[in-house]
Amino acid sequence: MKYLSYIFGFILLFGLFEPAQAQKRQKATTRKEPAAEVSSGTSAKEFKASFIKASEDYKTSLQTLLALYEADLKKRTEQTTTIQGLFNDGLISKKEYDSMSGDIAAAQVKVDEVKKQIATTELAIAEARREPRPDEIQSAQMSLMAQNAPPWTTGSASIDSLIKQNGARYGVDPYFIYCVIRQESSFNSTAVSVKGAQGLMQLMPATAARYGVTNSNDPAQNIRGGTRYLKDLLALFHGRIDLVLAGYNAGEGAVLKYGQTIPPYKETKDYVRLISQRYLARPATPKPTVKKGTSQ
Repeated sequence: MKYLSYIFGFILLFGLFEPAQAQKRQKATTRKEPAAEVSSGTSAKEFKASFIKASEDYKTSLQTLLALYEADLKKRTEQTTTIQGLFNDGLISKKEYDSMSGDIAAAQVKVDEVKKQIATTELAIAEARREPRPDEIQSAQMSLMAQNAPPWTTGSASIDSLIKQNGARYGVDPYFIYCVIRQESSFNSTAVSVKGAQGLMQLMPATAARYGVTNSNDPAQNIRGGTRYLKDLLALFHGRIDLVLAGYNAGEGAVLKYGQTIPPYKETKDYVRLISQRYLARPATPKPTVKKGTSQ
């Protein structure tokens, strides 16, 4: 196909855009030099800036592809009159005429699809840049949710302590971290997935390097890195628990690709559903009882 190489380049570019943790679906390569430790505030800002920059680059690549598709559509459309004349003169068959007309329709579909992707990317960039609304769950508010979390334990007092310490440090509900670890590794600190994800929070090598984790089998480093990644995702998606979980499993790039929605991957959908149900199904705060004849 004429533009097969462009399509391949487009797909490759987006594949590179999907972040480290998303590469659970791909083979990752361990970096030899870990990233330096930075403050959580700086990390969140750099994370969002990196996401926006990658989104803008992705948009530029789409615009280049759109120009190619529009040029092809224009050329095919200009040939329509000639094709119609050939058919009217009996020089080409109905099958040949329909085939040529179908080529024009297919070219139009490509143009429309890329325009849709550009519009989706623009919305994602605007969403990443906007200030959060008051009604959205923010990282700081998660500490309030933690007060009403059901009893939980990983079975290890030291790991429980690490979860609580990092949750307090980065403003992430410890129970949320617990739910993620339970789903990711079932509390196995040396777990390794077939794709190379490691440790309690199943960090891919590139994600570990991004957050300064040099030994993913060390619970302290692994939980610190995974919690910082959750914090960054919470900031990026304005506290949307479903998108945070989708981003952790499939990558923030995949969430962008599908228009700030959960990607249509069965693994990711199941992942979001299972953790969301466990995390959000906390008991209601009991209301104080008031005896008859008394006043508040």
